Amino acid sequence: MLSRVKFAGLALAAMSLLPLTVSAHHSFSAEFDRQKPVHIEGIMVEMEWVNPHSWLHIDVTKPDGKVEHWKVEGGAPSALLRRGWNRNSLPAGTKVIVDGSQARDGSLRANASDIVFPDGRKLNLASSNSNNQDDVDSRDASKAAPAPAPKK
Repeated sequence: MLSRVKFAGLALAAMSLLPLTVSAHHSFSAEFDRQKPVHIEGIMVEMEWVNPHSWLHIDVTKPDGKVEHWKVEGGAPSALLRRGWNRNSLPAGTKVIVDGSQARDGSLRANASDIVFPDGRKLNLASSNSNNQDDVDSRDASKAAPAPAPKK
């Protein structure tokens, strides 16, 4: 009996010495400001399927010709998959419109709930800025027509 107690004590002591993994997850209000709305119209460059959030990289050409490189936060890949998204839902070169909230630090980062295509189709990004993350019916990516092929 005593040897089991000693073993359990040693095991707990050993586990306490292991490095702990700290999650970098954050609340919406810690990083984004609802009082800083942004309207982003641009071309998809890349979509990152990473946890805990997906990221859309969008190039926005300003009237003076300068290109801004925006990074837009979406929901977790698992939430997007539940809504019918897949890695081919948003190919590079697709024109997109995103309304969201800019980062508190004023950088070219935003959080958005929906992405809208020029033809009016809207897909839910399952982000923390979404009003109803469970509303799948009209925004399900699997029910939307595929994005148009990028123009070369």
